[in-house]
Amino acid sequence: MAPGAATSELESFAQARGVENFLISFVDLLGVSRAKLVPKSAIREMEIKGAGFAGYAAHFDMSPADPDLFAVPDPRSVIQLPWKPAVAWVASDLYMNGKPVQQDPRRVLRTQVCQNSFLEKNSWLSQVEIAESKHLRMKTGVECEFFILSGSSDVHQLSDRLDKAEKPGYEQIALMRRYDLISEVLHYLEVLGWKPYQADHEDANGQFEINWEYDDCIATADKHVFFKFMVKSLAEKYGLKATFMPKPFVNQTGNGTHCHVSVWDTSGEHNVFLDKQDKLGLSTTAYEFLGGVLQNTKSITAILNPTVNSYKRIDGSTTLSGSSWAPCSIAYTGNNRTHLIRIPDGGRFELRLADGAVNPYLFQAAILACGLHGLDHHVHPGPSADWNGHLPPPEGKAVQILPTSLAEALKEFSASATLRKALGEEFVTSYSKIQTERWRSFTQHLSKWEIDNTIDC
Repeated sequence: MAPGAATSELESFAQARGVENFLISFVDLLGVSRAKLVPKSAIREMEIKGAGFAGYAAHFDMSPADPDLFAVPDPRSVIQLPWKPAVAWVASDLYMNGKPVQQDPRRVLRTQVCQNSFLEKNSWLSQVEIAESKHLRMKTGVECEFFILSGSSDVHQLSDRLDKAEKPGYEQIALMRRYDLISEVLHYLEVLGWKPYQADHEDANGQFEINWEYDDCIATADKHVFFKFMVKSLAEKYGLKATFMPKPFVNQTGNGTHCHVSVWDTSGEHNVFLDKQDKLGLSTTAYEFLGGVLQNTKSITAILNPTVNSYKRIDGSTTLSGSSWAPCSIAYTGNNRTHLIRIPDGGRFELRLADGAVNPYLFQAAILACGLHGLDHHVHPGPSADWNGHLPPPEGKAVQILPTSLAEALKEFSASATLRKALGEEFVTSYSKIQTERWRSFTQHLSKWEIDNTIDC
């Protein structure tokens, strides 16, 4: 842009809101948020060219010899930090050598190349564009659980020594002991216009959840990234530490990230999942979309449960409260919280598989890719599972079990023709490589358990 040209969108935002600096942010393959702080005087050029990074410094399938990775901010995503209004956060899309980076998680959702059978041969579109070509828009809402830990030392412990009830879910007094932090998050969600509607103490000691209104899937992913950043930042302000780790305590319920999914027409006014005549309130479109998710669950588990620790949450073990509240088998049901997919009311379903470590962009992309596969191939999920999913199925009933380790999940992910077609060969290959390296790092680690149980061999 030549000197004297029209003010850029982010420049105008800064002038109108009193913003002095921008956090140009992106998320790598393992879900880690990266950013550069850019003064408003330089944001016009950054909006065109992007901020430069060394891709190898983040979790990408790149080397130190690769050229600069440029993060080009998306002005539609900009959020002024309510607790530090001189700063604004903005999500970005990644480029290298002037071309989109195909392993960029946001691009996997927003502009990742893919092919589907209903398109002309060699026609390449994004997951969102494919949905729109079917005159559909996926809307989602996420429920992010997190623990509040002591921030005063490196010791891994809860911050509230009084939070020790056997069944602490919804406990009023424990919630109010963290009122200052939780209410501040709620207030800022109101300021941002996200329409928060509740916060509660969850099933584990020291665990909380805050909910806000659903939105288009890209906006939900951006908000999900920002929410985690905000909660962690505000916890530090109070001398605490917030963690979304899937299973930080072996005897406590883990951190899930449940996702409520509905699909609408492109106007955003008609919910095509809703059928009031159906027993569960779902249309044929909804059942086929849901069927696609179930059919590909094993393949997307490596995305929705992306850490070694994740598989301690979905292993079906009993916690102090009596239930893990996490699925361990692949089935759907009505208003029953023990299965992978719950249908709490008409026009939507809740996917309960993902945990707190899930990459927000890959989460949405995986759901959308599987759902579109279900629509393309008219996949019906079969009968619902109307029993307690934490117990063995009734006689004559059978369900598939989720992968039991990251290694097992990665094999399913890498072998999925559906995901390679939908999310792109380069992304699947890069994600598999990075995560396999993490798995090998874990297997090469010598744990205390091994010493305790093997030293006398």
